[in-house]
Amino acid sequence: MTRVRATLRATPTMLRVGLAETVAYRVEFVIWMLTTTLPLIMLGLWTSVASEPGKQFAQFGEREFVAYYIGALIVRNLTGSWVVWQINEEIRRGMLSFRLLRPIHPFVTYAATHISSVPMRGLVALPFAVILLFSTAGDLIITDPALIGVLAASLLGAWLLTFFMLVMIGSLGLFVDKSTAVFDVYMGIFAVLSGYLIPLALLPDWAQSIARVAPFRYMLAFPVELAIGFYHARGDALRDLGVQWLWVTIVIAAALVVWRAGIRRYEAFGS
Repeated sequence: MTRVRATLRATPTMLRVGLAETVAYRVEFVIWMLTTTLPLIMLGLWTSVASEPGKQFAQFGEREFVAYYIGALIVRNLTGSWVVWQINEEIRRGMLSFRLLRPIHPFVTYAATHISSVPMRGLVALPFAVILLFSTAGDLIITDPALIGVLAASLLGAWLLTFFMLVMIGSLGLFVDKSTAVFDVYMGIFAVLSGYLIPLALLPDWAQSIARVAPFRYMLAFPVELAIGFYHARGDALRDLGVQWLWVTIVIAAALVVWRAGIRRYEAFGS
């Protein structure tokens, strides 16, 4: 309880520090944001194909592609994380030892740093949200208050799922020289099974089956599909929200297991 109270007292300060770092290193932040613009490239590709008369891909026409990829850009901006590089750098430079001496769990300080950047990301995502709202695809955006509530919960779930997945991969740096190679493999799988590269409805049936049970869909495609009205039944949305939060629980537990095992190994070498 003492540690919990200390964490709660320190959280506002950590958030302020994280926001100050985001503002101070705004060039790096902007560069990172620019790396999430792949949906705009795919948007140009698919809308040019779908604009041809009679072209329809599953439930996707030109309007649906516009809504989907702008939604994917917004969700990716709000939920993305660079914690895997942060952990690897701290392990490599020995800075992790200083973090371990603090009375607050490193996961909390990492999370505070990344949560504090969300307002800045929101400023970047806002123009795209306005474009989506007033574009020809604007009428696809959900208006059901219940589904909007599910969407808010799904965005939080997507953030947690992405953050702790990358924490787990970053923690592998306690066992190998660099875990960024594992991250590269992860990003390849994520790009396909999350719907970041191509809407999941356009994948072969066997790939869609894998995507439905894997965690990657719930990091991106699920909140995007919710936002642009692909869910018409509240029960279906709640079911998938439950699956998402089940994955959140599993990934947080796995991240803690990998971290604790890695820290024991790290301390055994006198670090």
